[in-house]
Amino acid sequence: MVKHQPLQVYERQLCLSCLTGIYGCRWKRYQRSHDDTTKWEFLWSLILFFTFSLLLVWFYFWWEAHNDYNEFNWFLYNRSGEWSDGTVPILATTAAGFTYIAFLMILALCHIAVGQQLNLHWLHKVMLKMGVLWSPVQATGPFLHLGALVAVTALAWLVAGQIACTEKISKQLDTTPTVVLLGLYMAPLSITSPCIMDHANLTPRPDVIGHQGAPMLAPENTILSFQRALQMNVSGLEADVAISFDGVPFLMRDRTLRRTTDVGKVFPARQLDDASSFNWTDLHSLNAGQWFLKDDPFWTVQSMAQREVMLVGNQGVCSLEQLLRLASLHNQTVVFSLRRPPHRHPCYHSWINDTLEVIRLSGIPQHLVMWTPDWDRGQVRQVAPGLQQTSVEKLPPQVLHQQGISSLLLRYSQASPYDIREFSRSNVSVTLYTVNEPWLFSVLWCSGVSSVSSEAPNILRKVPYPIWLMSPDEYCLIWVAADLISFTVVIGIFVFQKWRLSGMHSYNPEQIMLSAAVRRSSRDVNIMKEKLIFSEVSNGVGSAEDLYMENGFDYYNNEGISH
Repeated sequence: MVKHQPLQVYERQLCLSCLTGIYGCRWKRYQRSHDDTTKWEFLWSLILFFTFSLLLVWFYFWWEAHNDYNEFNWFLYNRSGEWSDGTVPILATTAAGFTYIAFLMILALCHIAVGQQLNLHWLHKVMLKMGVLWSPVQATGPFLHLGALVAVTALAWLVAGQIACTEKISKQLDTTPTVVLLGLYMAPLSITSPCIMDHANLTPRPDVIGHQGAPMLAPENTILSFQRALQMNVSGLEADVAISFDGVPFLMRDRTLRRTTDVGKVFPARQLDDASSFNWTDLHSLNAGQWFLKDDPFWTVQSMAQREVMLVGNQGVCSLEQLLRLASLHNQTVVFSLRRPPHRHPCYHSWINDTLEVIRLSGIPQHLVMWTPDWDRGQVRQVAPGLQQTSVEKLPPQVLHQQGISSLLLRYSQASPYDIREFSRSNVSVTLYTVNEPWLFSVLWCSGVSSVSSEAPNILRKVPYPIWLMSPDEYCLIWVAADLISFTVVIGIFVFQKWRLSGMHSYNPEQIMLSAAVRRSSRDVNIMKEKLIFSEVSNGVGSAEDLYMENGFDYYNNEGISH
């Protein structure tokens, strides 16, 4: 008796070959399998999902931290001594890693969709380990919730297909998607955002203070920078103040003069010296604008006119008296951080009195000056009782009132919406720094802050109203509508997948292949018919002769299959 081997018809499946080849280097058909994924490969799939989630959070963090890019670069400068945009390599690496992991996630989901066994290639596993080791919100909570809702609803197609293909559905497999969906549907119960409020309760627009002037348009802490800030309709000017060796307060953020002046060219042997070790004559001789044209810290130089470039390039170091006279001329508030000179400095003990004397000589009204140093506040009140006493430390309102402090200057991350409301009820004005992004400005506006300090008054000028604001009723309506739409779509997908795949369990792979081959040439169909007959013989249906005699060869023709 001749023993026949089942014949196979190999069809070209380019998309499937690319899918399994890129993911697991299984380019050949015999390398692919419809068997269940092994526990080891399932573990790698979980690691892939975990890495993708981690990189997604990391990517979102850096997108939200765009407001602090310049501060981050300044932090790196203080550590390395060299100015560079440190966010560029981080963003490029993050984008490349996220794209790569997201591509692997898409390939894995496609494997599940077509019923292929997951088998991640070893090279991808190595890259995955590197991603895990490298990766280390409340305001946007409503948008994150809607995004997660859309993603989970889209994944319902794959989940429904897997459940429909499983003949014995375990209780865990059946309940896990339901628990996830219910948790996501009820998530808004725990989401709060300052911008979910009644429109009538919105406070007036916060005042904008130019932090170091308008450093996106001109070199920081220069007269031109403050003039550009005034053109942006700011309500105040903020600066960093140091004391020169001969007792002249001047504006300088860094400890040294390397970054923002040409001290390396004029005084090369002293470029690492403390800025307070220079007298005012030496400071006045330095150029404080050429560095801005060279480094272009905010990527704005290319858009400047030639006349503006010339003005920027000719800026010098600005004194505190110049700033105070400019603010007095425009009736603007001035807030400055005063840095104490080194221990052996001639003005180490008199730095407070020297600064107060400059304020008196400038002629600026005292109520326009926000005084931040904590040293000798009692003496300062006696000499200049009209100054706005301002604290840079977050203290309870009762303590602030006892110390005669009427305002706070804090980093925006130090004050929650609740803190802002509490200080406002206690008649303590709060100024938060540094606020450059419209979304952050909108959130703080909704929180009720009275003023913000910004390096981008030219950008915040274009925000006359919070970029998003909705009442609790509007958000509730959006929440319920989104949940109902998602629930309806998910139920529809599960019903359709169950109906579509319900008849496939009664066919073996050869029958399914034969059904898909109706439009092939007669020779290919005949070969598949022979394969189907021998498959049924091996399954105990009967002998090959019985099948030929009882049903006839035409029983398995194309018309029979199609019906």
